[in-house]
Amino acid sequence: MSARDLALQDLSTVADAIASGKTTSVAATEACLDRIETWQPKTNAFLRLNGEKALERARALDKEIAAGQRRSALHGVPMAHKDMYYRKGELSTGGSAIRRDWQAPTTATVLQRLDAAGVVELGFLNMAEFAAGPTGHNVHHGHCRNPWDATRITGGSSSGSGASVAARMVYGALGSDTGGSIRLPAAACGVVGMKATYGRVSRAGALARSWSLDHVGPLTRTARDNARVLAVIAGHDPDDSTTSEKPVPDYERLLQGGVSGLKIGLALPEALVPIDAQVGAAVQAAADALGNQGAKISTAKIPDFTALYRAAEVIVKSEAAAMHRPWMEANEPYANQVRTRMEAGFFIPATQYIDALRLRAHFVREFLGTAMTDVDAVLLPAIPFPIPTIAETDVEASGGPATLAMVARFTGLTRPFNTLGIPALSLPCGFDSNGAPIGLQLIGRPFDEAMLYRISHAYQGATDHHLKVPA
Repeated sequence: MSARDLALQDLSTVADAIASGKTTSVAATEACLDRIETWQPKTNAFLRLNGEKALERARALDKEIAAGQRRSALHGVPMAHKDMYYRKGELSTGGSAIRRDWQAPTTATVLQRLDAAGVVELGFLNMAEFAAGPTGHNVHHGHCRNPWDATRITGGSSSGSGASVAARMVYGALGSDTGGSIRLPAAACGVVGMKATYGRVSRAGALARSWSLDHVGPLTRTARDNARVLAVIAGHDPDDSTTSEKPVPDYERLLQGGVSGLKIGLALPEALVPIDAQVGAAVQAAADALGNQGAKISTAKIPDFTALYRAAEVIVKSEAAAMHRPWMEANEPYANQVRTRMEAGFFIPATQYIDALRLRAHFVREFLGTAMTDVDAVLLPAIPFPIPTIAETDVEASGGPATLAMVARFTGLTRPFNTLGIPALSLPCGFDSNGAPIGLQLIGRPFDEAMLYRISHAYQGATDHHLKVPA
């Protein structure tokens, strides 16, 4: 298998090939490094690349395979991660200028689990400053660019994670999601992104954006790949008191079974956010494809999210302000739009913040009792309009009302599911007239990530959107 062919394979295929001796971790790492050499100048996805260290790690892992020791189903696979996951003694910028030279005092739990699983770490990826932005702009480290069209955004805040996986520079990457920051870049870049149930994955050693809303999760090329990564990083962690003690299922084994007889609620919620005709048609076509495989498609009843949106804004602004107060008081260098959004939290009364937290349980009951009544999952768009350009969404350069309104609409269909804390997965379902990806979302019941993977796997078995590669 040539280096080019190896780089274009998905994570599961490469991992299994390493296990069987058909290829090596060194070969897979070199294939990724070759892609990075070509695609990094086009995308600005990496902030730090550790090529020699990665090759050294790959050689050691190949020796383990030769000795009959396979650590996990991820053994030898190269990945890279959003630059908010700490590794002890190494830089971790959080996409900011403030932490440009900061060294982490500990290693994130999810990185420890990937280390134990035998993953090769290629480096750390670009992101919106302090994970505070849905587009992928970054004035400190340079904007991340979409592999399908360098003039267009990647989505954020896990911008480098989406771009690197889409460009086949890595087989998978970790992102984080506070209002859509895994699902937005997954949708914009044409890959799969999972925001699992709140508490399913540890956030210990990961830079926080909002303690109550943050989720950690993987971006990959296929649903199978995503299921394989989540199975490794999920599970209770004594260093994160919010993590659940529920057992972690074998997500990959549960992919099988198809969708025949499953009930899927389709939502094109124009009342919440206007849906572009191209996006609506692609999501409808995805529902039709699932219906052709035997799924029972009905219309989902989406509740009014107005109060939920307000609660989410109160929570994220209050928690961000509390977190960033020392830096703001010291007048540290923030992008203007990041500082403005966080400063708003200083003017929110504590009672309003507490009310917002208290209302979350009500919102969950309401959603499960309406949209998810008698269905196994809900299907809706991820981003409600075609992917815009970097210039069109550059709030820092031209923060006029139209630009601000467009950026605000990005999270209209993703943010609710952070407040609800239920699993939400984005996967590619087509391309718009500009050649940019379109993504759909699947929403499930708490801790039922397996159902979303099962539906996604069946959909990807019947379509080829995820197989297309940026040129």
